[in-house]
Amino acid sequence: MQQLNFVRRGLGFVLLPLLLIVAAGAWYLLDPGFKADQPPRGSPSTLPQDAFERRVRDYLVANPEVIVEAMRNLDQRQREAEQTDAQAALATHRDELLNSPESPVGGNPQGDVTLVEFFDYNCSYCRQVAPAMTAAEAGDPQLRIVYKEFPILGPNSVFAARAALAARKQNLYPEFHKAMMQVSGAADEGRVMAVAGQIGLDVDRLRTDMADPAVDAEIARNLALAQALRINGTPGFVIGEEILRGATDLQTMQTLIARTREGGDQ
Repeated sequence: MQQLNFVRRGLGFVLLPLLLIVAAGAWYLLDPGFKADQPPRGSPSTLPQDAFERRVRDYLVANPEVIVEAMRNLDQRQREAEQTDAQAALATHRDELLNSPESPVGGNPQGDVTLVEFFDYNCSYCRQVAPAMTAAEAGDPQLRIVYKEFPILGPNSVFAARAALAARKQNLYPEFHKAMMQVSGAADEGRVMAVAGQIGLDVDRLRTDMADPAVDAEIARNLALAQALRINGTPGFVIGEEILRGATDLQTMQTLIARTREGGDQ
């Protein structure tokens, strides 16, 4: 998955000193000399600071699994909290996610199940999953697709997303989108405009339409929506109640689409 940031990894390094303190506390409590009613001889409250630090270090060197276990538990709790927040955000923002008039719609606009994709034209994983998206659409006449331009990989990505949204005004968004997903190499300004010309877009009009404030407003809404759903990289998918982060395959898509259809929820 193409990442927007490395928050989790950075957070681990920031919290490591705290985990060391926790480990020290574990040593203190598990020390055989610990007594609830009085400090044991050689306990942290009676040891000089340097002696205490040496004992903590010796304990951690002898028991490194304490830190590993603490990091694993912290990561699990963080993931669970993020998932809970994301599901709450999904309920809150469902109408914006599915029915924003500024988001392009593909497949069957009146379909009974909606697949939402957050993507970046410079994301290699998005390009890899594009054939599965095409196959899912071709094999399901009741599938509705909502495209969320999510340009997180630099200025070229922003330019490409703005061009794609502007292509809607010439009724060529689906053609432009699918052509862009087949681009080899960086989706920079030159390639974007070459694709635009190849599929029949009026390039001069496209550049004018890209300057419409509504285009940048849609991108800003998508960025905020992805953040609320804890989608921090590309691609990201929402199918029914499920949020998928990272590339997926056709079978997984079809399984979630069928499950959503059975449940009667878009």
